[in-house]
Amino acid sequence: MTRALKIATFNVNGIRSRLPHLLQWLEKERPDVACLQELKAPDDNFPAAELERAGYGALWVGQRSWNGVAVLARDAQPVESRRALPGDREDEQSRYLEAAAHGVLVACLYLPNGNPQPGPKFDYKLRWFERLIRHARALYGNGHPVMLAGDFNVVPTDDDIYDPTHWRKDALLQPESRRCWQRLLKQGWTDALRTVHPDARIYTFWDYFRRHWQRDAGLRIDHLLLNAELHPRLLDAGVDRWVRALEKASDHAPAWVTLKKPAPAAKPARRTARS
Repeated sequence: MTRALKIATFNVNGIRSRLPHLLQWLEKERPDVACLQELKAPDDNFPAAELERAGYGALWVGQRSWNGVAVLARDAQPVESRRALPGDREDEQSRYLEAAAHGVLVACLYLPNGNPQPGPKFDYKLRWFERLIRHARALYGNGHPVMLAGDFNVVPTDDDIYDPTHWRKDALLQPESRRCWQRLLKQGWTDALRTVHPDARIYTFWDYFRRHWQRDAGLRIDHLLLNAELHPRLLDAGVDRWVRALEKASDHAPAWVTLKKPAPAAKPARRTARS
């Protein structure tokens, strides 16, 4: 039976300090494509050699001390499509990388957190979200299988957080943030985790404070969105929670989807002398 295609997103929260965790996860779970966020490393400090030895080609856009995104492809080299979100030439934050890998165009994104709000950081978050909505509309209808994957820094509904009571002032739950999310989905994108687990309390992030991990007091802010060409191929989706349980882990766990591989193109009929 043909193996399914697995695509994952993982906010590593420091790729150098948590490289052993990343390599352990890649070896155990073997995603075909992995979108990484919050590298917190400049371009020349990205562990390309270590990832290559692990069997992964990589593209990355780094930034010293914060931000940074990367796309990994198992036994392949991802092909770059775009390395910045269009709409603001003065935006120097490394938050977006678009690449083709294993037959899927993947947009890896790290949407701004926006805290504290109100303020300039929240204003930047909403401007960035508007740019994403505009660009995503073009991606959705380009006729190819497309996925938006990453840390969106949005809790879509109160069912996506352990207890919204103490988070009402946080940028992740603001009505403006949630309205942007809904506008994005109305373009037609499929929220893979929620589609596969419509009623489950499923989280991708657990804060370091107040024993959030130990109490399973989590949030769902890492998302994988599929366009109409990719949605019919959706098989499963989930979260690799065991990664969050590692010592000195990232505060995120990898989220993933599995997809049917497309059927091979039919070979043309063999021509005979009579034909």
